[in-house]
Formats: sequence, C-alpha cells, structure tokens
Amino acid sequence: MAGLQKRALLGRADVLERLEYELGIIKFKGYAAYFLVVEDLIRFAHEHGIYTTIRGSVAGSMTTYLLHITTIDPLAYNIPFERFLNPERPSAPDIDMDFADNRRDEVIEYARKKYGEEKVAQIGTFGTMLARGVVRDVARALGFAYGIGDAIAKAIPFGSQGFPMTLERALEEAPELAKMYKSDPQVKKLSILAKK
Repeated sequence: MAGLQKRALLGRADVLERLEYELGIIKFKGYAAYFLVVEDLIRFAHEHGIYTTIRGSVAGSMTTYLLHITTIDPLAYNIPFERFLNPERPSAPDIDMDFADNRRDEVIEYARKKYGEEKVAQIGTFGTMLARGVVRDVARALGFAYGIGDAIAKAIPFGSQGFPMTLERALEEAPELAKMYKSDPQVKKLSILAKK
C-alpha cells in the first residue's frame, strides 16, 4: 500500500518540483552513489526481516522517502531539505542507519560481498563529558541540591582547545575547588563519583 501511495505522489507538481530540486543538489554534490548504496542496504534488511530504522535530518528528503530509505514524507511535515543536505555546506549528508543488534552482522556481510571487503569498515564513536558538565549531571542524578553541583562546576577552570579540563587537573589547578574538596564531604563524594 505504501508503494502505491508513493507512486501517486509523483503525479503532484509540488512533489516533482521538490524531487527535481533535491536530485539536482545530490548530483551536483556527487552523492548519488551514496544514496543508492544506502537504499540497497535498507532494502536488503527489509527483505530479510532485519529490523532497521533511520533517524536524523534525513527525514527532510523526498528522495530518501521515495527510495523507501525513510518513512516520513517531508512535505507532509514541512521539513526542509536543506537541513539534511545544504548546497552551501561542505560536509556530507548524514544518514544514520540502525540495524537490529543481533542481525547487524548480516547487513555487514552483505555489504562486504556486494561492494568488496576493502570498501566496508565499521566505525564507532565514543563521547566523554567535560568536567563541568559531568559534575552537574552527577549531582542531578544523585539528587544533590542544584547549588552544590553548580558551585563545583563554576570552580572548575575551562580547558583549552585540545586540552579539555579534567577533574584531576582542576583539583590541582583551582585552589578554591581543592579547598571545597577537602572541607566538604558532599563535594568530595560528588567529585569522586564524577571522576568515574
């Protein structure tokens, strides 16, 4: 049924205008192959009953909607394409694909066989919280009064580009923070937990 609805969309002037606009930008930026590979991986997952979902600004693309990459009609929700792929921005469009954890290997193996072992790699991203933010979050999670977390956070100096401030370093470099740590058991407890 969804396929019939999407085919019916192609008869609408606003849809065709939007699609021509998007396809022109996709071609100009050189991303046509990228979109086709993503469509291929999603189709493989659907055909093999592998749960998948797409998230992020990709919902702003009529092209991805008609390719069955996304399930959201951007015109129905008035989502601008430029949020996903802006002709002025040099960075590539980001299509966040999530596959069921217990079947992700099948999708990776399919991609390796189809596109070549040397063209497929897994990547992961890991984030760490900066000292000021982690102190506030730990204080909030543990039910400390807002003022305690805020006072500790404000006593932590800012880091510099490439050298983020750690709690260990802050205790060495900020006398006010070191004094709070030594004299207030709540500050000490919160700081120890935040370091972890």
